[in-house]
Amino acid sequence: MTPPTSRRGGDGRLTAALDPLDQGPQDACGVFGVWAPGEEVSKLCYFGLYALQHRGQESAGIAVSNGRQILVYKDMGLVSQVFDDSTLESLKGHLAIGHARYSTTGASTWQNAQPTFRPTDDGSIALGHNGNLINTHELQEMVAALPGLPGELELNRTLETASTSDTPTPRWSSGRSRSCPCSAAPTRSSG
Repeated sequence: MTPPTSRRGGDGRLTAALDPLDQGPQDACGVFGVWAPGEEVSKLCYFGLYALQHRGQESAGIAVSNGRQILVYKDMGLVSQVFDDSTLESLKGHLAIGHARYSTTGASTWQNAQPTFRPTDDGSIALGHNGNLINTHELQEMVAALPGLPGELELNRTLETASTSDTPTPRWSSGRSRSCPCSAAPTRSSG
């Protein structure tokens, strides 16, 4: 199988949204990771996500790193609708994480598509996960109580309000400086 040559685009709606009598698959997210120096990791990740497509049909995304920067591409729809050859060619690096989303927490929106991305003082982080955090509210309160990082724009915090999933919470806490007590905060997950 080869990646598609042109992008068709999807609407992110599940089968149940189109036909309430047909619930379709009831799985929870597909997450795939690749570390392969010298290989086209975006294409390897694409094929991994394609194989996991039954786990999530709402949105798909891939984050790729070359060790210096992280590039993220995500959109609503099936894996084959989100990615085309030119998109995969632009995602260069030796490390990748991919995500096919089935929402168990939060709306089916672009803001909730994964992997999510956040710049930090020590670098950047891209995160994709499966499951539901059961202490999201407690973690959000811890993060809200933290002082801002030097040079951090308030925009970084306000962008998070667009998301209705629990994914930004661990990303915020893991993206804090090493001296921040929240960077070591445990997160409990079910699923």
